[in-house]
Amino acid sequence: MIGAFDIGGTKIAAGAVDESGRILASEECPTEPEQGFDDAMGRMQAMLARCIARSGQTLDGIGIGCTGPVDPFRGVISEVQFLRSWKNSDLAGRLAAAFNVDAALENDADAHTLGEYFWGAGRGCQRFIMVTVGTGIGGGVILDGRLYRGANGVHPEFGHHVIDPSGASCSCGARGCWESLASGTALSAWFLAHHPDQPPMSAQAICAAAEQGNSAAQEAVVAMGDYLGLGLANLVNLFAPERIALGGGLMGSYHLFRERILAALEMHTRLIPKGTANVLRTSLGEDSGLAGAASVWMHRFGKLT
Repeated sequence: MIGAFDIGGTKIAAGAVDESGRILASEECPTEPEQGFDDAMGRMQAMLARCIARSGQTLDGIGIGCTGPVDPFRGVISEVQFLRSWKNSDLAGRLAAAFNVDAALENDADAHTLGEYFWGAGRGCQRFIMVTVGTGIGGGVILDGRLYRGANGVHPEFGHHVIDPSGASCSCGARGCWESLASGTALSAWFLAHHPDQPPMSAQAICAAAEQGNSAAQEAVVAMGDYLGLGLANLVNLFAPERIALGGGLMGSYHLFRERILAALEMHTRLIPKGTANVLRTSLGEDSGLAGAASVWMHRFGKLT
């Protein structure tokens, strides 16, 4: 059984996860980073201890998925916007010592990718990409069954590959990044820019309006589908994966974007054999955070026997 922590800017989830990815027990608490790292550690240890007791199983290891930049090899928190008081804290080391097991840390995007690879949409394939489309665009890459890392362990930022150099300004300082054109934030911005006569709408509201036949919302969805498809086509051309799983808040309305995404893939991946990459939705749902965190330990230290 694996202890799991999914750490975000507003809440921390702890759980006990079995070797099939099933959540045996779980708890949540507010992150409250202003209380400091030691306070959070005390709450995390107490939550996991209770989850272990409720699971009735022996703890084999601890996996952690955490928002923001982390050092996965040292198990240390880096400069995380929402966890500034935790900077340089030895998160994995402290938990490993507290429970006398190995502990492994990854950023949350890589943790979710590993969870889908072990137990979700990527199960059974060796070349897998997960893309999360929400406020921004992120994700991770599995190549030959291993999490892909850049030089010095840097996490690839494919949400910031440039689709249109004359496009919208991005939060990273560039123009026309995929995230600035195809995220939930981008959908709202596109709608407002092209339909100033309409009231501002969230991405979720635009999708709902498109479902109800609003022509302006449908136009925005078509534009976003084209941009999403173009970015996915670039990933297919670069990595030729077996599967790409789409998650995140905006992909709850995947059916609205599917036709345009597939059309873009058909148009822009002509040198990749047709049918190489299957695009589908992520499948872990509400379990993705804790299952992903547990899979971090699975990936680093090997499967349970």
